[in-house]
Amino acid sequence: MTDPVFQEDAYARDCAARVVAAGPDGIRLDRTVFYPMGGGQPGDTGLLRLADGTEIAVTDTRKGADGDILHVVAEGTPLPAPGTEATAEIDWPRRHRLMRMHSCLHLLCAAVPGAVTGGSVGDGKGRLDFDLPETGLDKQAITETLNRLIAEDHPVRADWIDEAELDARPELVRTMSVQPPRGQGRVRVLKIDGVDLQPCGGTHVRRTAEIGPVRVSKIEKKGRHNRRVTVVFDD
Repeated sequence: MTDPVFQEDAYARDCAARVVAAGPDGIRLDRTVFYPMGGGQPGDTGLLRLADGTEIAVTDTRKGADGDILHVVAEGTPLPAPGTEATAEIDWPRRHRLMRMHSCLHLLCAAVPGAVTGGSVGDGKGRLDFDLPETGLDKQAITETLNRLIAEDHPVRADWIDEAELDARPELVRTMSVQPPRGQGRVRVLKIDGVDLQPCGGTHVRRTAEIGPVRVSKIEKKGRHNRRVTVVFDD
């Protein structure tokens, strides 16, 4: 299985790697900085730079049926042979925007009551759907709360807890539609000091001030209980 460098260091922009396999579904490496689509966060894009100078554009990153990481390339791209040495390099500006927005959505969880029924991290915007009845949500009030939490510059860090602790604290799981992966004995959690703690496998900034100013652009009613809150960067 691919060593997920991004899981321990979300700020790693590139890494030395070796091609393990390549086929129509994508290129597999022994290690990578590319985050595969999951948890509402899109897969990374970027380049694989081979030792002979060849550059292969990675258009998406996904998980295969076996859970391994696949670096997706355009149809017809010549594929490197197993054993080929390469440098895996992500599109860092795009990734950093996704990191900022993903961390912002965790703050949104703290700003809005209710379980999360869905969500999506986008490039410059993101949304969460909340299981709420006929409850009024105020765009300006949520915007002010988010920017206050951002300006307070809370530390953000990933950690691990064992599955038994998660079972004992079911309130940590805010998402109704997606449960954290199990079976390995431990679960990755994201902690924003004094604000939020919940399972998450995504990439995040180190401190909330790095997110920058944001605003709630839209609140929509999506069903009898569902309320969709969309956030965009305001810089």
